[in-house]
Amino acid sequence: MSSRHHVIADDLRHQITTGRIKPGERLPSEAGLADRYKVSTVTLRSALAVLQGEGLVEKIHGKGNFVRRPLRKIVYVGGWGTLDPWTAAEAALHVTVRSTTVQAHGHLSTLLKVPTGSPLAEFVCISYEGESPHGLARIYAPRNLAPAGVLDDEPPCREEAAGFAVLSASPAAVRETVCARPPTPDEASTLRTTSTAPVLAITRVATDPTGRVVEAALLVFPGDRVDAVFTTNHMTDERQAQA
Repeated sequence: MSSRHHVIADDLRHQITTGRIKPGERLPSEAGLADRYKVSTVTLRSALAVLQGEGLVEKIHGKGNFVRRPLRKIVYVGGWGTLDPWTAAEAALHVTVRSTTVQAHGHLSTLLKVPTGSPLAEFVCISYEGESPHGLARIYAPRNLAPAGVLDDEPPCREEAAGFAVLSASPAAVRETVCARPPTPDEASTLRTTSTAPVLAITRVATDPTGRVVEAALLVFPGDRVDAVFTTNHMTDERQAQA
């Protein structure tokens, strides 16, 4: 026999998939739903957690539970010469960017190969389709390589077009490490996903012709909202073409 919270989840799922509860519609309060189904709020929250894990419902802090609108996937294009966290073809996305100066420490010092305490330009980027977040990027570069005025003259938080890149020139090499893992509490909150839903995490390091690290990016995408495409160019072919 199904447990009570699964019975409630099945009923709410049926109402959502048949259109009785519309995409974007706010569900009744948790207390109201618990009273309707004659269960405790703990049981009711377990039922909502099932629907949140399926991507049917999202909980927005301070506002309540909403039926999630169908989200199209975005495409992360990785590989040679890619500096943009999101492909420029994603015109429906907008990106908020928060920039500041931080000191290198721990993992950042290792990634950028700089001494602890070195000044870094930090750019925290969140991509949205409407009000729904699609991806989170934390991009770091040595402070002296940040474009002039980006940290000093620009407002600390601003919106950009669909694409955002820190560096203006293409690096000599880009190395990307990809893994699937559970989100951190901060990532789950920012991306409005559950702590059990996997995310696609990409660590990207760009170097110049001398081997100096000029950018390190920590990218995180909900696993059900992104396809990652990586393209590798044959360097021998390129060099022969240039000969």
